[in-house]
Amino acid sequence: QVQLVESGGGLVQAGGSLRLSCAASGSTFGIRAIGWYRQAPGNQRELVATIRRDGSTDYADSVKGRFTISRDDAKNTVYLQMNSLKFEDTAVYYCKAALSRVNYWGQGTQVTVSS
Repeated sequence: QVQLVESGGGLVQAGGSLRLSCAASGSTFGIRAIGWYRQAPGNQRELVATIRRDGSTDYADSVKGRFTISRDDAKNTVYLQMNSLKFEDTAVYYCKAALSRVNYWGQGTQVTVSS
């Protein structure tokens, strides 16, 4: 099993920055990719960014150029640096670890951007 703990959310003004962290523990050797997702009230959960085992990354069009996903293997932690935040970035942000046959989710962290 893999346990994920997100942190770093909070309240920020539009144009500001936040860095989210996703700390993984347990059977982390089996992780193929970690993704950041977000879900705003009334909306479906959407993929924001992904980082794979080989280091390759993908981003949703809505965050390209503003968000950066990275990782620190020594700390088993994946980060989401969010710059130039917009009101529409307000959501609960979750990280997900994808293994070969199962996915694990964290509990989420709230990001609120005031306009």
